[in-house]
Amino acid sequence: MHALIIEDEYFIVFAVEEALRQIGFHSFADARSVEEAVVAARERCPDLVVANHHLVDGTGTDAVLAICSGQQIPVVFVTASGSDVRCALPKAIIVNKPFGSRSLHDAVELAQECPFVCP
Repeated sequence: MHALIIEDEYFIVFAVEEALRQIGFHSFADARSVEEAVVAARERCPDLVVANHHLVDGTGTDAVLAICSGQQIPVVFVTASGSDVRCALPKAIIVNKPFGSRSLHDAVELAQECPFVCP
């Protein structure tokens, strides 16, 4: 399975990758900006998107809305700005930073059961 990690802090990207490897993900792309995220998703449609809210050129919310337009993709936000995400996307699945593998695993399972649908 392939995951797109939208995050501008490399150590968080590595922590998310490691947690996702434990539950069967084996392929990853990462993006630091909205533009990079959209390009990465076009190159290979992800089975999961994990996104931070604050990015170098916008928000993870912007990236997810652009990527998921017309598609149902499991999405998990890993962020310290959960309230900002919740305001924009009330049904978003959010894991607060700092996070543990168990909380991310649970969120991924929930996201796979209820993929994100653009409002």
